[in-house]
Amino acid sequence: MITNISLVTVYCLDQDATRDFYVDVLGFIPGTDVTMGEGFRWVTLRHPSQPELEVTLMTPGPPLDEDAAAFVRRQLEKGSMGGLGLSVDDCRKTFEELSAKGVTFLQEPAERPYGVEAVMRDNTGNWLVLVEPRAFTPDDFS
Repeated sequence: MITNISLVTVYCLDQDATRDFYVDVLGFIPGTDVTMGEGFRWVTLRHPSQPELEVTLMTPGPPLDEDAAAFVRRQLEKGSMGGLGLSVDDCRKTFEELSAKGVTFLQEPAERPYGVEAVMRDNTGNWLVLVEPRAFTPDDFS
């Protein structure tokens, strides 16, 4: 029986730089960092309040074939890849704090039926959504 989600993948072009961004700017903690045969490197992060979920930072390559890896690299370079949704206590305050650290935002905090939302990019160009959640019903969208 499946009990939870334990691992999600975020593609990046430079594992060191992306790890440093998530750790130094966003407050994640380093997880595993090992090299396994053929130069494959396994780099993971965890958020302190959700240690059971690891984020693996993966460069486009095997097990993707070269066409797929090239496509992912192009999408990263264009800033067209989705990343993670991150819950925050205060979206406007987090926006101010991260903006002061030089984070690029695509959308400033805005009211949505489900809470306050802002959209930012990580250092690779992945979109990260910050959400200060609130209770909602389907009727809130009509």
